[in-house]
Amino acid sequence: MGFITTKDGTEIFYKDWGAGQPIVFHHGWPLSADDWDNQMLFFLENGYRVIAHDRRGHGRSTQTATGNEMDTYAADVAELAEALDLKEAVHIGHSTGGGEVAHYVARAEPGRVAKAVLIGAVPPIMVKSDKNPGGLPIEVFDGFRAALVANRAQFYIDVPSGPFYGFNRPGAKISQGLIENWWRQGMMGGAKAHYDCIKAFSETDFTEDLKEIDVTVLVMHGDDDQVVPYADSAPLSVKLLKRGTLKTYEGLPHGLCATHPEIVNPDLLAFIKG
Repeated sequence: MGFITTKDGTEIFYKDWGAGQPIVFHHGWPLSADDWDNQMLFFLENGYRVIAHDRRGHGRSTQTATGNEMDTYAADVAELAEALDLKEAVHIGHSTGGGEVAHYVARAEPGRVAKAVLIGAVPPIMVKSDKNPGGLPIEVFDGFRAALVANRAQFYIDVPSGPFYGFNRPGAKISQGLIENWWRQGMMGGAKAHYDCIKAFSETDFTEDLKEIDVTVLVMHGDDDQVVPYADSAPLSVKLLKRGTLKTYEGLPHGLCATHPEIVNPDLLAFIKG
């Protein structure tokens, strides 16, 4: 574990365990590298070098007031990849992290990236517009911002208790530990960075990034995702990718990596090995 310092002086925290082909994990909003604990341990056990960083403004990284947008997020990843000399890495991103992966991989230096995975990811674009009629209205994201400002601590209980893990569905097996760990990770980060990131994940258009990517990409999404609705994300992303494969999980929620690692992890392993 350690830190790199980016060109603008931001400290980015990262974990780097093991040896072998590197797998880089990109977390969702407003979480941290800790959201990947299960996958990190699984792939470490399977002989890979596993790396996860806290995005700027999140977790143990600097609580930045500026640079909380996709161009800078991707630039931070590029600096991390250079500092750790990552070659032929697999980049796996969940939710906002999926947008970060798309934005980075489309710009990565040759030889840095072997494959990519987008899980419950925000591309192509979340917000509703004339170009994206199936998106979510801007009022949804305005509501996120208002809730964050009014009582961030309560908001960060409500999200994992309900839609994020599908714990609001009838018969759901609720994990209090997952809810509290989500809250813990969220509250480690900076309120300003988290506020800004809502715009970054909801309004960034990743269409051109997806078209530009020339490595093989696996797109994984639960069709009961209440945070990043399935119909306006995964199927559209796969159509834009040169070499994209869609894997749909019936009935699984947004936070499927945490609720169903026994399903997700073997599929990831098969893709990376394939």
